[in-house]
Amino acid sequence: MLCENCKKNEATIHITKIVNGVKREANLCEKCAREKQGLDLNNDFFDVGAPFTFQNILGGIVDYISQSNNNNDNTELVCPNCGTTYSEFKKTGLLGCSQCYKSFNQTVMPIINRVQLGSEHKGKIPKKLGKGIIEKKRIVTLKEELQKAIAAEEYEKAAELRDKIKELQKEIG
Repeated sequence: MLCENCKKNEATIHITKIVNGVKREANLCEKCAREKQGLDLNNDFFDVGAPFTFQNILGGIVDYISQSNNNNDNTELVCPNCGTTYSEFKKTGLLGCSQCYKSFNQTVMPIINRVQLGSEHKGKIPKKLGKGIIEKKRIVTLKEELQKAIAAEEYEKAAELRDKIKELQKEIG
């Protein structure tokens, strides 16, 4: 098979491009493929349009969620602490400060929940030094369960949870 670009050399490289469900294929020789690799070419086959960055992906998700929630007034939101605008967040994918999470809460939290499967950070904790952190987190979880048990009037379960909490608090000191 001949190269589709120069029509002289044997095509040794097969390129497939799928954009929005439209599949395009090209068969090129090694020389033409190297020339096209820099994307400074006339052939629109290699032109991918906007750069493929995290910010572009995040901006697209933000737009999609905004449209699906019919929140078109978000472009005028501004963080009172740092001055970051909603449109800057959409463009860069970065928030300016911790207050931005509160300012853009209606838009940011659904994105975080979809991307991370929840808004609570679940990172690694060092085994040797993190024992206290793990136990404190366990106490907080048990206290939440205790409140739920009391609200549901499950007093036996509540008593067991209370005892576990006291036991863990003794271990911590």
